[in-house]
Amino acid sequence: MLRRCLLLLTCLFTMSFLERGQVNAQHPPAPEVLHQLERQHLALRAGVEELRQLPLMETRSGRHLFADVAIFEKAAEWMLRHEEFYQPAYIDQLSAVIELGRKRAEQLRNGRPYWGGVSGKSYVCGFVSRVDGSVQPYALTLPEGISPADSKRWPLHVVLHGRANEMNEVNFIFRHEKDARASAADWIQLDVYGRGSNAYRWAGETDVFEAIADVKSRFRIDENRVTLHGFSMGGAGAWHLGMHYPHIWSSVGPGAGFVDFYKYQKKMEQLPLWQHRSLGIYDAVDYALNASNVPVCTYGGELDPQLLASTTMRDAAAELGVSIKVIIGPGMGHKFDEASLREFMAFHIEKSAAGKPMFNERREIRFTTRTLRYNSCDWVTIEEVEQVYEPSTIEARIQDDGTVQISAQNVSAFRVSRDIAEEVKIEGKRLPCRSAADGLLPDVYYQRGSEGWDVVGYAESRAFSGNPERHKRHGLQGPIDDAFMDSFLCVRGTGTAWSSETQAWSDQIREQFSKDFDFWMRGRIPVIDDRSVTDEMIADNNIILFGDPGSNSVLSKLVGELPIEWTKELIQAGNQEWSTSEAGLSLIYPNPLNPRRYVVINSGYTMTAADFKSSNAWLFPRLGDIAIRRLKVQAGEEEILWAEHFDSSWKLPSR
Repeated sequence: MLRRCLLLLTCLFTMSFLERGQVNAQHPPAPEVLHQLERQHLALRAGVEELRQLPLMETRSGRHLFADVAIFEKAAEWMLRHEEFYQPAYIDQLSAVIELGRKRAEQLRNGRPYWGGVSGKSYVCGFVSRVDGSVQPYALTLPEGISPADSKRWPLHVVLHGRANEMNEVNFIFRHEKDARASAADWIQLDVYGRGSNAYRWAGETDVFEAIADVKSRFRIDENRVTLHGFSMGGAGAWHLGMHYPHIWSSVGPGAGFVDFYKYQKKMEQLPLWQHRSLGIYDAVDYALNASNVPVCTYGGELDPQLLASTTMRDAAAELGVSIKVIIGPGMGHKFDEASLREFMAFHIEKSAAGKPMFNERREIRFTTRTLRYNSCDWVTIEEVEQVYEPSTIEARIQDDGTVQISAQNVSAFRVSRDIAEEVKIEGKRLPCRSAADGLLPDVYYQRGSEGWDVVGYAESRAFSGNPERHKRHGLQGPIDDAFMDSFLCVRGTGTAWSSETQAWSDQIREQFSKDFDFWMRGRIPVIDDRSVTDEMIADNNIILFGDPGSNSVLSKLVGELPIEWTKELIQAGNQEWSTSEAGLSLIYPNPLNPRRYVVINSGYTMTAADFKSSNAWLFPRLGDIAIRRLKVQAGEEEILWAEHFDSSWKLPSR
């Protein structure tokens, strides 16, 4: 069976050959062929819009089925609009994908969808992203004998593809649909599209977990037997998601994926401080300790420069007393040899069969993070830190007497599952656990005070979870780009700007964000006028404001509660000030109108199209939490006059 399963993975581990270099030259269809394709696409769009009105679409199963059809129309639209005919074969692929979409639409209209749940075959599904409302594809390969009606819970393999500059939705769908290849595996395989080539960062990361959730809503998945692996960019993604979420997976298998910025890019000079510190969000080598919580088997070819990533992680983990298995393909470059792939998959099949520890079964947790975006491992969660972007580490071990011994560095508040122990011992202090907070809450909070650690009572715990002091917390820790990992809404001003220079600059940023998000993140940014914003929108979204307090009425409501001073003439932050005719403000902050969500001012992604075109290692934050940017620069250029991260209390640091 293992040998047949290896054939299933051949596509995954050879895709990375497309990774080098920029997008190839175009091979556009002849005008009459293009016209025919456009007509077919418009017909498919009309069919999809007709389906949208069916009563069935109000049900969960209906929403699944609608997304499974809508992905074909979306794929065709993006390919046609961006003229993504990278190879002559793409013309036929587009025609085939439109036809597949037409057939699915017809089947759904007739109430007889045939494409889902075919035992032993692969097919493409879709889901609607909470980030931007776009429909995104993924592929499923089902084992023989599977039925959604069965009570059996199936293992899941989550597979991350390598960078492929020529791959778009049409190519992804076509490759997974054309053969409907048979599977001898006894697991469900999820091949993630992840919005193309972004190393599964930002919206690409959110897509991975939304795809997993979508699979779980269709089939019974064994939560303790979820395997993560990928190659090349997919290997970098496996390092990233494996080390940041170590408690989720039964094993992690990164193949030939980068793990840090400086080594991979051969950069000798340190970046500006606000960028250098942000590298700690994604550099997997900083999270090597977390491999103590999940089995890891990594691969690199003997002749592949990317073998350095595997050995770097192995050595960093070994210094911490953690073991990572490294397989080296003899004489191999940037690909697997058959024997190594067999050994690699055997490792992960074995770990899947054993399953990860069930919740509260782990006796020891060793967990570190550089950001509260990634703050949890099983029954331990870091709630607040003392110094942002410095290592925050918790090591916890359940003792034979039923207590849990905890040590914490650069942590000011954490919580543990109530049922894990009778007591917590930390820094020589014994504190109650199971009986804490009157035994009424599922988790127990501990907070560092002036005299050491204290357990938080029931009423205080309820208040603490509301974050009344607006400290940095998970999902509310910045930097600017973090706002685009969840649902967001761009708000353009309709009033008279205080500064015409600021308004022109702000409009340019919004237009560039729209263009970059459309092409690189495969969706449209949602945009609305300031006068149309509702309380419900503010409750449900991170709000991205463009303009200044004169032009944007929403911004004018909250500017007085931001940690800056902004007048018609000046912007002041800390003890510095800049003229509004020369400099513009970009910022992220808890929204004063809804402190559980972000407000962002005058910024989209802080990476540029050049960064997306280059290596995925360049997809890290450029502006921190707050930046002052020169308004008048050459097109395509950027001058950052000043930038900073807020401290753990969302205040400017004293430096």
